Amino acid sequence: MKNKFQSSKFFVALTLTLVLVGCSDYLDVDTDTDAPTVAPLAQLLPGAQLGVFNSGDYNFWAGGILSVYTHQATTREDTDQYGTRPDNITINNEWNNTYLTLTDIESLISQGTESGDLMYVGVSQLLKAYLMAGAVDLWGDVPYTEASQLEGGIVSASFDDQEMIYQSVLDLIDTAKSNINSEEGIEPGSEDLIYGGNMNQWIRFANTFKLKLYNQIRTTSLFNQTDFNALVAEDNFMESLADDFELEHTANQAPTDERNNYWQSAYESTQFADYQSPWFYEILQGWNPEIFTDIQDPRIPYYFVNQLADGELPPDNGNAETGDPNADYWDENTGFFSIRFGSIGPDRDFAVENSATYPGIFPTGGLYDENTGYSIDATSGTGVAPHRLLTYDEFLYIEAELILEGLIAGSAKDKLEEAMEASFRQVDEVVAGTGTTQEVPVLTGSEEVANYIGAVLASFEGASAERQLEVIITQKWVSTFGDPVDQYADLRRTGYPRIPNPNASGNEYQLDMGDFPLNPNFTVQNNEFPKSLFWPQNELNLNQNAPAQKTPANYTIFWDN
Repeated sequence: MKNKFQSSKFFVALTLTLVLVGCSDYLDVDTDTDAPTVAPLAQLLPGAQLGVFNSGDYNFWAGGILSVYTHQATTREDTDQYGTRPDNITINNEWNNTYLTLTDIESLISQGTESGDLMYVGVSQLLKAYLMAGAVDLWGDVPYTEASQLEGGIVSASFDDQEMIYQSVLDLIDTAKSNINSEEGIEPGSEDLIYGGNMNQWIRFANTFKLKLYNQIRTTSLFNQTDFNALVAEDNFMESLADDFELEHTANQAPTDERNNYWQSAYESTQFADYQSPWFYEILQGWNPEIFTDIQDPRIPYYFVNQLADGELPPDNGNAETGDPNADYWDENTGFFSIRFGSIGPDRDFAVENSATYPGIFPTGGLYDENTGYSIDATSGTGVAPHRLLTYDEFLYIEAELILEGLIAGSAKDKLEEAMEASFRQVDEVVAGTGTTQEVPVLTGSEEVANYIGAVLASFEGASAERQLEVIITQKWVSTFGDPVDQYADLRRTGYPRIPNPNASGNEYQLDMGDFPLNPNFTVQNNEFPKSLFWPQNELNLNQNAPAQKTPANYTIFWDN
């Protein structure tokens, strides 16, 4: 039912997108200004940017799948136990969005080149680079050189080699910078939904994005030390949270719903399907015996909102006479309620609309947890929170990793501290922008944050290089909650953050309330971890040049170690 619901919503979104950007209606230039057949660049750019930011988003794109793969969410659907199918509707949506958006971007590049508006062309090329690097990160080989060539008679686009696409993307970033720096033609303005036409910020994004890509490929033959050194020497990267590559959402609901998609999928869903991961929760609580043990994260009430107050028996299925909560995972002391990854427990499939924990104010624009219990519905929170794709704090974690690997100079510990401080400022900034009526404490400068950062740095100092890498990547994973695309890449290329093993013989989870013990035999994993996404089956059926379907557990991305 959810898939049908999402499919219909996606159809509506596609229809609106085509109405708004309608590239196919503007292929021939007409000199009649009263009946134009070429859309102005200023009208094409917002639609292309929205398409890029739909990539990896929630609701009807791949964010829901990837957040389960990266263990910040759990579900009862086929994504559980890594069982996603090649005809999964959100995989199809992700693929379709990629190539619809690529078509729009190619129109921008073509028209901007013809009109001499090279700053528009440069911005559009950066969007193309981001979109197609992301496609490789998810699928590996994908159509690229022959994609969006329907006017040229190419109906079945060949799949290009993933390394070739990455090299093309790196080159495209340099070309885009040259076009932006040329200052030729019209400069984008308020129609630029990301940086409002600030070309300096686009250049900083371009450099930061390229550094991110080089970090991902640093162990491959594609790594170009000379080009990397030149990029580092240019030293023109993101400077603050103001440079975040993110899409600001609003509270507008008409003519289209502009609220955060993760908020919509959680707070407005007609069926409760996305749960908050107990594994993630326990790491934040400091309960995991292998990482950040006894270090409680101050962001918990910003990340999760519990419907249950402390000690409140879950109302959906709890037995007041016996005190049995009939829960798959329930922390009586905080009200956190969820299901475990790979659960086959007897309480996994009960209705829990009034018990389950929701994503909080930071990732979605939902509620801050004031520890009072809530009855959450579509009126809870504002849904005003940005979709973050590449942020300043993420850039600092990337720098910390590169310092650790000896590729740039500096102190990895100092850079990690700087990154964590920026991550807490990021939470405060998002909360301030939600328009919430709650009184939410500011994290920056608080004693709790100072103690937390100090404890994490103490676990980092003196540790082995491998352990230090785990600390950096795990902190990055915690800080980028709500943006699972890069988390999925980090997990595959580094092996971190560590993830649960439902087939382990010992206690996978540490919660044990005495009267609510967790049975480790009630979690299983019947599928291997997917190293890439299935290619959509519809594409393989219709594209005569498509390869045979892959086995995701065996098909690796070229930078995957």
